Amino acid sequence: MGRDDIDIRDATAAKTRIAAGEETWPEEVVAALVVGENPVSVFRKYRGLRQVELADRVGLSKPYISKIESGQKIGSNDVMKAIALALNVDLNDIV
Repeated sequence: MGRDDIDIRDATAAKTRIAAGEETWPEEVVAALVVGENPVSVFRKYRGLRQVELADRVGLSKPYISKIESGQKIGSNDVMKAIALALNVDLNDIV
């Protein structure tokens, strides 16, 4: 199987996942993640939420969200699951 065949196979698989409802991320989201920005912050901003709005959705304080986004605090598994749910992303996208 040549490189072109693999590219076509991969593109077809991606189109199938997108058609089935898989969300794709715009370039600015991917770029922010690649350079190491905090994923919670990146996806929160992408969803158009302020820290206080995310905090309200997950039942946490704004300072707690701020500490997670700045890397001062690591959220528990349950907290990160709640944040992922509130941001409508997979847990793996933010941890």
